[in-house]
Amino acid sequence: MKNDNYKTIPKELFDILKEIPKAALAYSGGVDSNYLLYAAKNCGVDIKPYYIKSDFQPEFELKDAIEYAKQLGFDLRIIPLDILKFKEVYSNSKKRCYHCKRNILSKILEEANMDGYEILLDGNNASDMESDRPGMTAGKELNIISPLRIGNLTKDLIRYYSKKANLPSWNKPAYSCLATRITTDTKIEKSLLIKVEKAENFLFDLGFDDFRVRVLNGEAKIQLKEDQIFKLIKNRKRILDNFSNIFKSTNLDLKTRD
Repeated sequence: MKNDNYKTIPKELFDILKEIPKAALAYSGGVDSNYLLYAAKNCGVDIKPYYIKSDFQPEFELKDAIEYAKQLGFDLRIIPLDILKFKEVYSNSKKRCYHCKRNILSKILEEANMDGYEILLDGNNASDMESDRPGMTAGKELNIISPLRIGNLTKDLIRYYSKKANLPSWNKPAYSCLATRITTDTKIEKSLLIKVEKAENFLFDLGFDDFRVRVLNGEAKIQLKEDQIFKLIKNRKRILDNFSNIFKSTNLDLKTRD
């Protein structure tokens, strides 16, 4: 197979994907999984994207995933999963991410196998540190393949090639699941996740991006980039008026997001 897309698919990744004739993809619609879907398709892989719909994903993420997959010519397979039915997940211990990812990947594998796909890919990349992502351990245990990581593609490189390929996701901010907003060992309840999503949607509507609204004992703590602090101060009253209907109090984390 000849690589006619060398400007958007590096040789290292092409050489990996050309050896995979057929595979399912754990798809989120983020920068990494969307680029991998594009690359796999253009390398001739019979690829099918699967998206887990749970209480941990905000609605806009699902909408983005559906739209991005459609632009690449795919009907996204959406799998509902009641992630809060698993005690090891809703109890929110330090291993919550591992248990969550294990359940999600197992569900995708189950559905993909029934569709005739025995290999499952994910979008982990060379910038992802296993120590920061316990879910990667679950992927290894389930024999999930991470072509971007194997091909040594960092996050910056993936954004670079995504931009070259005119993928709308190339500059999408990183977004972790809603469960990461809840302090470890605090039980995760659906009502609390709804509050976080509502608060973050309000900030999105005000024009903020790449931020987090974390929750501790019913209090909101806003984390955002340093260059957006002035914007937050400018909108202070509107934010406080809105958040006062959701949380006990609202605070700004002065450490900011890196």
